[in-house]
Amino acid sequence: MVMAEISPGSTVNLATRRPLTLLVRTNLILAISALLIAAIATVALYAFVIDPISEQSADDEAALLVLTAQTWAELPPEARPYFELEMAESHDLIISDERQQLPSAETDDARYFDLLQQKLSERLTDSVSLLQSDDLLWVDVGMGGHELQIGFSAEREDIQPLYGAIVIVGLGAAIVFFTSLFIVQRIARPLVKVAEQAEHFRGTKEIEPLPESGPEEVASLARNFNTMAREISILLANRTTLLAGISHDLRTPLTRMRLALALLPEDVDQKLIERFERNLESMDELIGDALRFARGTKELGQELEVAAFVTEIAASFETSVRSEVVSGAEQRSILAPSAFRRVLINLISNGIKHGGDVLVEIFAGQIAVSDNGPGIPEEFREEVFQPFFRIDSSRSSSTGGSGLGLAIVAQLCQAHNWAIKVGQADSGGARVTIDF
Repeated sequence: MVMAEISPGSTVNLATRRPLTLLVRTNLILAISALLIAAIATVALYAFVIDPISEQSADDEAALLVLTAQTWAELPPEARPYFELEMAESHDLIISDERQQLPSAETDDARYFDLLQQKLSERLTDSVSLLQSDDLLWVDVGMGGHELQIGFSAEREDIQPLYGAIVIVGLGAAIVFFTSLFIVQRIARPLVKVAEQAEHFRGTKEIEPLPESGPEEVASLARNFNTMAREISILLANRTTLLAGISHDLRTPLTRMRLALALLPEDVDQKLIERFERNLESMDELIGDALRFARGTKELGQELEVAAFVTEIAASFETSVRSEVVSGAEQRSILAPSAFRRVLINLISNGIKHGGDVLVEIFAGQIAVSDNGPGIPEEFREEVFQPFFRIDSSRSSSTGGSGLGLAIVAQLCQAHNWAIKVGQADSGGARVTIDF
């Protein structure tokens, strides 16, 4: 038997992992691109806009504080209260010539206040520390022989680039996602219909034509698919008619040949007659296989007791075929009985021919046929499902069969959406499983 894998829609191996859809792929690519753009925009905004503005604002604030102290020191004592009132109303600055013992302000996370300390130290040519009271920040400024303390609101917040980045990334990603979802859905919806039709199309029955509308490329794809499906259906129908006609026409001369052999005189060499009879039987078997290969896809399904049905088929062989029903397999399923029977008969016959000891296991939704034969070389594991292919091309049809057995199995599995998978049995032979 064979070591290959056939899905219902193909006679070759398919990947077990389902690929991502066009919609998912496109959204992932756009989402990654949006995140990169947002990250670059945030870095650029911080480096070229936010940071320079913060530095300039801190320098202006430091200049105002120094200028306020300088002006206060230069004013006559009687004018200072009016100046203090003006600065409190206009700039929220509190001027005090009485020193308060205040703790240092905690400004580790506020870049703006760090910049303010730096700019004040540069303008006063002395190290400056910010002090903190209940609701104000204070700075000690020595000016004109006076030691002043100037207070300002602690609610002067630094610009927060992290929050800006979150807003940019979040809103940008949301806009890209919903925009791409809308656009890609319009493109992907027709492609999904094409994929579904292609997956279920077997050429054995009419399918609903795809709508030839939408973008030019999609409409062209739908139009060409409809044309291809129609031509394939016609081709397969013609093939079935041709093979059926040939099989029918060939059986008439075969019958005449058998009749002629039966009417030969008794003095004709019996060995010659037996050789002719064997050749006629081989021709009849080949014609029958060709007819089944052409017509094996049109049968409708009906409800069957799978375990009893398979056990009966296994018991019909002259060679002993073991069958085992696994617990839970006593179920009824919708199957095409003649097609399913043909698949099992061909697989069991193939196992008997190449292995001898055949075991049929019946599971829920699955049948497994195992043998103890030598298997098949890896380089031929796909080709054996092609019509008239033999591993040993030198073998005659009397020893190698017609070459259509596994091709019929593959075609019937495709037509009825049965997944057939061939692996290795514990005995070293082949183990073929059919999921239905």
